Amino acid sequence: MTSKDTVTWLQERTALGVLSAEVLEAIAQLLEEKVVPAQTTLVAEETPPEGLYILKQGQLEGDSLSETLRERANQTGLAWVISFLPGATIHLQELLLDQQAQRTIKTLSECTLWFIPAEQFRKIVAQYPEITQAFSQRLAQELAQLSSQLNYEQERQTALRPYLVAKARRGVVGKSRYAVRLRQQIKEAAESRRPVLIFGEPGLEKDNTAALVHFGSSYRREPIVKVDCSTLQASGAELFGRASGKPGLIESLGTGTLVLNNIQELPPELTPKLAQLLETNTYTPLSRSEDSPAPSRSCQARIMMIAEKHLPTIERQVGHLIKVPPLRVRKADIEDQVEYYIRLFCRAKGTRKPKVAPEAIRRLQAYDFPGNLKELQSLVERALVQCAGANLLTEEVFWSVETHKKRFRVNLLNAYPDLRRFLRSSWWPDRINYGFTLGAFALVVALLFLGPQHRSENVALNLFWAWWWPLILIGFPFVGRLWCAVCPFMIYGEVTQKLSQWLFPGRSLKRWPRQSAEKWGGWFLFGLFVLIYLWEELWHLEDTAYLSACLLLLITAGAMIFSAIFERRFWCRYLCPIGGMNGLFAKLSMTELRAQQGTCSAECTTYQCYKGGPQKGEGLETGGCPLYSHPAQLEDNKDCVLCMTCLKACPHRSVELNLRPPGIELWTTHIPQGSEVALLMLLLGGVYLHRLPELQSTLGLHLDLTQFWQHFGFSLVALIVPATVPFLAYSAIKLFKGSVKPRSFIELAYGYLPLVLGANLAHYWRLGLGEAGRILPLTMATFGLSGEGLPVLVAHPAVIEFLQGTTLIFSLLLTMLLTQKIARQSFRALLPQHLGAIALFVSLWAIIVR
Repeated sequence: MTSKDTVTWLQERTALGVLSAEVLEAIAQLLEEKVVPAQTTLVAEETPPEGLYILKQGQLEGDSLSETLRERANQTGLAWVISFLPGATIHLQELLLDQQAQRTIKTLSECTLWFIPAEQFRKIVAQYPEITQAFSQRLAQELAQLSSQLNYEQERQTALRPYLVAKARRGVVGKSRYAVRLRQQIKEAAESRRPVLIFGEPGLEKDNTAALVHFGSSYRREPIVKVDCSTLQASGAELFGRASGKPGLIESLGTGTLVLNNIQELPPELTPKLAQLLETNTYTPLSRSEDSPAPSRSCQARIMMIAEKHLPTIERQVGHLIKVPPLRVRKADIEDQVEYYIRLFCRAKGTRKPKVAPEAIRRLQAYDFPGNLKELQSLVERALVQCAGANLLTEEVFWSVETHKKRFRVNLLNAYPDLRRFLRSSWWPDRINYGFTLGAFALVVALLFLGPQHRSENVALNLFWAWWWPLILIGFPFVGRLWCAVCPFMIYGEVTQKLSQWLFPGRSLKRWPRQSAEKWGGWFLFGLFVLIYLWEELWHLEDTAYLSACLLLLITAGAMIFSAIFERRFWCRYLCPIGGMNGLFAKLSMTELRAQQGTCSAECTTYQCYKGGPQKGEGLETGGCPLYSHPAQLEDNKDCVLCMTCLKACPHRSVELNLRPPGIELWTTHIPQGSEVALLMLLLGGVYLHRLPELQSTLGLHLDLTQFWQHFGFSLVALIVPATVPFLAYSAIKLFKGSVKPRSFIELAYGYLPLVLGANLAHYWRLGLGEAGRILPLTMATFGLSGEGLPVLVAHPAVIEFLQGTTLIFSLLLTMLLTQKIARQSFRALLPQHLGAIALFVSLWAIIVR
């Protein structure tokens, strides 16, 4: 390049272009060309400049400032990293003012530079005073401009400081799919400048989500402010400013981010202005005169809004909609959240970080956290304060975490570890079923067919009517459907199922027709129970051994047939008449099998308790729940036979066997069904059916019950008429309802459940206490031997009557109490149903307690 070309280049491309051609010609004569490799430090900060550099080709970067300028840049939020492009002059100011180098400058690429040593440049400056004059004036202008900028920045920072968000407090903690999706939504929102609406329940740190969007964007160095909409003036002066006065936050922000917190509390007067801002990205400052409004201004700031509910009018105007999921659906993240809060607290206090017991995590996962993250953080911090210095946080320190579903419950498996071990062992129920019940049932049926045919001579008949019926009725309030776990009907059904698959290896069992079974199964077993009742009464099954055997075999045949067709225990869940009765009375039980919903949703991915599967951790290999019930979704005891398959399969210790208030599900989570109410009314009528002679005597009738059709007609009347009392009582409730709408009949009908159970038990007290104690001589008599001299334990008739009366009285009181709990209405509003229960009680007393 010739000297003339160099002068032209300096005039057009560099800050030296303000000088005359003569001065530039003198400078051009002194230029030395240097080539510097990439990533080389050209100048070190706070060192004397070696000379004047002019970048001819390549790219340089200065990555620091002097301490004073850096401090000022920090206050204003300005960047202190600067890039140099071709034409840049380096050390001009330092050489003119005799200063140290202000920046460390490195080459980003291979650079070609012109260089004049410092001593030679000072001689040129001394020779040509024009240089000092030209650049002194320019430096003064730059200083004035910088001073003006700093003053503006100070005013801006003063306006923004009360609302500034310094940083995001934390990222999104957790690995659940909800956490992953939230991170993805934040990332997508950070990649654009479109308005964002963030909504969710209280306590979810939605403002922190907004901060994550801002600091994850390319405008992270710009300020972000948060304004509570409930504190804004109706005029909106804080946001939009005044046309000839103080600027608003939007103007002061520049290209920063404005977060409008609690947007649902925005003054109605500002709604049209916010709509204009979102739609057109413009706003109108306030004007002193309404007749001459100020012109609209463009908004460079990004708008984010935070709400605690859906806002359809705003949702249509935003570019990104982020729903922050509540903690109750992010149970899988609770353990990570707890660990994070513990680490945060211990670091701040300088204490040792304790571990958290798995039981404590499961307890936290079982809680729904209405206060979400803030509540969880508060609980963790309180636990750490209570257990200062402890190495382990146990579940007891989180005692306040109690859901409504877990209230008044005691997990017997935790209280009695030996009980857990037994229920998880092969003894329950498989060894009992296949080692005892399978053979014992066959023996009982054989004795009923082959032995003496009267109850006074056949031990099997005595076991069935005098032992089994009273014991199972007594067991319902304590252990629910426990009998179904060792029921011989289904054991033979399982044997049939296994044999059919062994004999026909390629055949697969059918899936359940759930929809049809849910709709008609209850009515099917109701019909079976009607037939059983009539058969039992008309053919005297209580005292006819072979007919009792036929009844047992018919129920067993149903279980075997349906087990050969359908998978698992279809008969047990939907069609078995005894199972239907057991499920109905099990609702009154003081025990329940449930699972911790939080643990299941947070930790379980295999659903082994429901589907079955191989051994996993603590969970054993099983075929899954035989009734296709998931313990975390159980709402009552009807669909659980306490086989403990889920307890054995669960690797997370989620399954619980709880002690609870008896029948609590009936007034909390219960879903009434018409077929169940029909069965309940049938079981009530069954008590009257069993007492036909006493009923005839009480009513003064003289029917010949040895005549089939008279017996049949009277039996139907005994089954049907008692059910009319609850209907009449409910009609009276509706007639005198007043302003309070009563609950439906099928809901209130469950209030009679204790009375029906008590009436059946009172009936069977006579057999249980009057005949069950004769089992030893009866055993001998069954095999044709004399049982004289063997002990006999029977109660005095007065004792039996006392227990029958006491049972009925308690049943009546519990019925009235349960009715009140279910209805949640005044005693006076439910008086007709209480009177109906009393009427039934009086009639039952008359035919049972004699």
